[in-house]
Amino acid sequence: MVPALRMAGITKHFNGVPACLDVDLEVAPGEIHGLLGQNGAGKSTLMNILLGLVRPDRGEVALAGEPAVIRDPNAARALGVRMVHQHYSLIPTLSVWENVVLSSEGRVDRDRTIGQIEEVSERFGLEVSPRAMVGDLSVGEQQRVELVTCLIDRPRLLVLDEPTAVLTRQESRSLFTMLRGLVEQEDCSVILISHNLAEITAVSNRATVMRGGRVVSRVSPKETPVAELARHMIGRDLPGPAQADVAAAIGAGTAAEGEGSRQARPAAADEAPVLSIVGATATSDGTRALDSLDLEIRAGEIVGVAGVEGNGQQWLSALLAGSLSLQEGEVRVHGKRVAVGRPGSTRKAGVGVVPEDRKTSGCILDMSVADNLALAGLKSLSRAGVVSRRKLHSLAERLVDDFDIAVASVDQPMRSLSGGNQQKVVLAREMSAQPAVLVLAQPTRGLDVGAVADLHERMRQAAASGVAVLLISSDLNEIMQLSDRIAVIYRGRIQGELARAEADPERLGLLMGGVSA
Repeated sequence: MVPALRMAGITKHFNGVPACLDVDLEVAPGEIHGLLGQNGAGKSTLMNILLGLVRPDRGEVALAGEPAVIRDPNAARALGVRMVHQHYSLIPTLSVWENVVLSSEGRVDRDRTIGQIEEVSERFGLEVSPRAMVGDLSVGEQQRVELVTCLIDRPRLLVLDEPTAVLTRQESRSLFTMLRGLVEQEDCSVILISHNLAEITAVSNRATVMRGGRVVSRVSPKETPVAELARHMIGRDLPGPAQADVAAAIGAGTAAEGEGSRQARPAAADEAPVLSIVGATATSDGTRALDSLDLEIRAGEIVGVAGVEGNGQQWLSALLAGSLSLQEGEVRVHGKRVAVGRPGSTRKAGVGVVPEDRKTSGCILDMSVADNLALAGLKSLSRAGVVSRRKLHSLAERLVDDFDIAVASVDQPMRSLSGGNQQKVVLAREMSAQPAVLVLAQPTRGLDVGAVADLHERMRQAAASGVAVLLISSDLNEIMQLSDRIAVIYRGRIQGELARAEADPERLGLLMGGVSA
């Protein structure tokens, strides 16, 4: 059988550092093929070569047996190759349908485009409003727009880079059901890049595993235990306590109490909260963002915020980052009122935030890795207003080593890192600043299994040291694994709270749907 895709001997270096080394990849017609690897393993570079975004140093590409020279994304699209990237590329000041029409050719037909969006959205179970402004959408909703844009074309080869990272479980199941139908009925093959090993096992026919820019194994996921897949990815066994943790994070189950999960911390009723949000009400562009939201976190607690994407999670994170002003209500840290809405106000009060959209609000892509790592601690690195480059480099090199960030040099630009390593830079900066309150919004999105285990352990250590931790995540397994209490957000307010011992998917699901459990 002639492969739908054959990539042979693909090699690419960036500034002398190898990203792909003699990589071979074959995808059969009508196959869902998993592509696995740690952050920085070379997966994205390989796919960017396929899409014409990057030129290889050497190697060959063939589609359906025909040699293909793909010089740019337009050439890839003409050959029936489309990709949903992990990081979206939408214009926030345009509507959904206007963004979709930008990727098409010919005369602009608004009604036809809106009809296509609605039809594909319904088929794939992806809730997308064609007339909504992209700038008003959450990260998850924006990625759904990217999915719909590609699926409208009915491609011959569809590459999905972490497509479910921002989707609910139901949306993910619907998506994969439709992908199976796509490959079975419409002569399409799929390459699925995912860190969710259980997802790869359930969906993929075959999988290729990369590590350090090379292919290290080719496996049949359905016949390979999840632990073995993880070992292929990271090149070692995870320590015992981390295995149940990762199993929950990647969707392979939720560990029971005492099997890798954190012992819930009982809070005294009279214990003063470190963070207190009372009656927080705010609007954005005329839309209610937060609606009388109340939330408290005490020292040493991990409080998880669960909810369907688009119910105010991003605004809660923005509030605690100091970038959202309140019309009513207040935020207090250690009893002192914080003037939210003023840049730097919450950081000065001791709040560290890892935002869900790291590229837009978590880092500065044109600055170096070292400069990004130092942004939270410039005062300690300066004298008379002048930053010591020696101290800055020393800090950066220590954090790169501590957080296992894959870089050739701390002086390389932030934009040259993989998405997962960019996330590690943001995590390292915020977690090393010793905040009183640590806010993590979708922190494991795009991280490999080893990095997930490390992050979860660092969260536990932060809480054990007395930090009040707020975890905002769309992953219920992660929420239930780590949280002492779980608050469910619905339409900008806290719909209800449950202790971890009381929480189960059914009760949480009711609260997430706006029904009191």
